[in-house]
Amino acid sequence: MRLFRPVSKTHPSSSSTISARMINCIILSILISLVYLLVSLSVPTLQSKDTIRAYFISAQDQAQSLTEIDHIVFGIGSSTKWWPTRREYVKLWWDARRMRGCVFVDRPLSSLENHTDSHLLPPICVSEDTSRFRYTWRGGDRNAIRIARSVLETVRMFNTSSEKVKWYVFGYDNTMFVPENLAKTLSKYDHTSWYYIGANSEIYHQNSKFGHDMAFGGGGFALSSSLANVLAKNFDSCIERYPHLYGGDSRIHACVLELGVGLTHEPGFHQQFDVKGNALGILASHSTRPLVSLHHVPHIDPIFPNSTTFTAFRHLFSAVEVDPLRILQLSVCYDRWYSWTISVSWGYTVQIEGRHLYLRDVLKTQETWKPSGGLASVYTFNTREVHPDPCQRPVTFFMEHVSSSPGDETIKSVYKQAYENCTYDPISSPRKLEEIRVFSTRLDPDIRQLKAPRRQCCDILPTSSTGGKVMEIGIRECKEDEFIYIHP
Repeated sequence: MRLFRPVSKTHPSSSSTISARMINCIILSILISLVYLLVSLSVPTLQSKDTIRAYFISAQDQAQSLTEIDHIVFGIGSSTKWWPTRREYVKLWWDARRMRGCVFVDRPLSSLENHTDSHLLPPICVSEDTSRFRYTWRGGDRNAIRIARSVLETVRMFNTSSEKVKWYVFGYDNTMFVPENLAKTLSKYDHTSWYYIGANSEIYHQNSKFGHDMAFGGGGFALSSSLANVLAKNFDSCIERYPHLYGGDSRIHACVLELGVGLTHEPGFHQQFDVKGNALGILASHSTRPLVSLHHVPHIDPIFPNSTTFTAFRHLFSAVEVDPLRILQLSVCYDRWYSWTISVSWGYTVQIEGRHLYLRDVLKTQETWKPSGGLASVYTFNTREVHPDPCQRPVTFFMEHVSSSPGDETIKSVYKQAYENCTYDPISSPRKLEEIRVFSTRLDPDIRQLKAPRRQCCDILPTSSTGGKVMEIGIRECKEDEFIYIHP
């Protein structure tokens, strides 16, 4: 009797079959786990690629949705009394080929008032009758109602246009806009949302009287088309509730508030020149935001020497044409050898202090204008006094001309000294300089940089062939970790 049966080579036992199946299952499980691991690792990569692709698509969409000048419609408040004397200022910034809008006057202009160069200016629109509205501000001007209703009349006129309107911008005939900077500034905002954008006065008393949260009409303000269209629907019934307010801008502010919308403050809109006299200090300390508008320009001293007020602003706009976003942008650098502090307000002035000033002190506005006294001399910005002796003040160089080189895209601006009859040390005093030459490239920040602006840096460039009479300065972007101070 055999105790053991011989093992057959062709018929495996059940135990060996089970072991083989277990091994196969283990191998299959490992393979499945490896595949799952590989897929899991690849998903974040795919998601990352999708995210990056979406980012660039979004960036392209953003670039395509930038506000252009032809997306803006202007409503300009004027009158037959003031338009003939102020039209030349409007002509400095208006481009009839690209801009849309209307100048609102109280009655039709005569043939003598309608000059042959009217094609260079906005069309004239006669405002609708406003005699049915009450006006109770004692000593005020009921034209304020007519000016306020220019919002309604402008929207009615253009909201059915085949060309897209993103923004409605309102100002007066003595408001000077920088259109390229206006369009760039409004590009930060979505016109399909409700926006009321502008700035208040630089005089504390004016803000207390009319509103710290109101866009002053002289500096101009912008309404997104979505807000303007809704505002226009019931605008007349709204302003009927406010006969006691002084200006048109106050009525517009009140009605915007009733829609639940507050002011978005943009310091590039300037009600400025509620001060009188020499505006050098205000202009030379402009913020890092683009210059959008200036107001009351006929009421100040000429901003360049040996000029009329009008020719001075025409001269300023010659620099605007070359590099609009850089106009009045302030860069500060230091001459370590002489301990000079040099501030470049591009397109306007270069000022040199014959001493070292910390940057925070340089940025304070010099009180070059005539203080009015009382609360009218309390300002909404930091100021520093001007020395009573002109020879102890900074040496000021005014812009002579600006030119650009198409080859290397370099922009050269030249500034000549405004001489004072002062005695000075011919070796160490900045008065020995006759001319400043500033070199830069066109400033063109993207939306991200506009939302978080940073002041640019400048350097004193070496010069050897000018006999010490000329200083050359270069303006550039600051390095990431660069501080603006006098280096030891």
